[in-house]
Parts: sequence; C-alpha cells; structure tokens
Amino acid sequence: MDYAQLSDSDVIRHAREGRESAFRELIKRYERPVFSVIYRMVRDRELSEDLAQDTFIKVLNALDRYNPEYKFSSWIFKIAHNTTIDHIRKKEPETLSLEGSPHARTHEQAEATSFTAVDTAEDPEQYTHSQELGSEIEAAIQELRPGYRAAILLWHVEGRPYDEIADIMDLPLGTVKTYIHRARNELRKKLQHLRT
Repeated sequence: MDYAQLSDSDVIRHAREGRESAFRELIKRYERPVFSVIYRMVRDRELSEDLAQDTFIKVLNALDRYNPEYKFSSWIFKIAHNTTIDHIRKKEPETLSLEGSPHARTHEQAEATSFTAVDTAEDPEQYTHSQELGSEIEAAIQELRPGYRAAILLWHVEGRPYDEIADIMDLPLGTVKTYIHRARNELRKKLQHLRT
C-alpha cells in the first residue's frame, strides 16, 4: 500500500493496526519538523537526534491513546516539546551552550534550523550580512528561558497559531500570549545593537 497518498488520519489508523510501514510513513512525514523544533531548543545535533528518536518511541507507544479530534501535528509536537523540556530541566547547564556544532550539521539540518533575515537573491555582501544577522537572532533565542524559547520558536519559526501552541505546551492561551510578548521584548533588547 502507498501510504504517501493517504491523510494522516488514515495512516494513523493503519499504524494502530500494527502496520510498521504506516508508522514509518508517519516518521517520514514528521522527522524533519520534529528534529527542527528540538534542535532549535537544544542546539546540539546528536542530542536532537536522540530526543527526536525518544519522541517517536513515545508516539508509537501512545498511538492508541491519540484522540483524532485533535490535529496529529499538535499532538506529536507536544510530545517532542515535553521530551525536550524534560531533558533541559535535567541538564540545563549542558544544553544551553551557545556554541552548538554548526560544522557537524548536514546541509539539510542547517537548512531546517537556520534563520534568513533577508532575501538570499540579494548581492553577496547583503547575503553575508543576512547570515550573520540570522546567527545573532539564533544566539539571542538560545538565551531565553526554555518556556519563552519554545513559545517564540513555535510561533515565529514554525508558524503555529496561539491555540495550537497552548495545546502543545499545555498552557492557558493567555500564558502563551504573555510568553511570546515577553520573549519578543527580550529579543528586541538583546538585538538592539543591530539597529544602530
């Protein structure tokens, strides 16, 4: 069966019936976005891969408890978020390193986790400035406390709506809005030197 043509809900139904190929299709659909969200939180390629693997193991073990009334993407991102936050709380000093390992990333991983501040069709000097600006933004986001970091990444980078972020982070909608507002204010202060 070609699962690539099926909707998430149909693939999930087959995966719940124990069809391994259906679960592999879910991994194929979500491994890059899940890795991207986790990587932006911890900035470590190997750790992100481990946490993404943990996420998919949890998804497999809990698939029979997934409620199809909710978006599957929200559910899987919630598991990825909780897995990552649990790790950060246990190992805070280690995972907040701003150095990361950009040279160890593959092109696809770099692309999945990079910020582009301006159109890359600009001339080489502007493109270089854009890349430097993106790096400064990434570094500033890493300095945010984990809750603010998760909220701003889900909203600004992943493009998730407020209500979905509230579901993923298991927080009231008002708290999510506050987190994003405070994160934006902190980032504005951290990046103020770029305006001069």
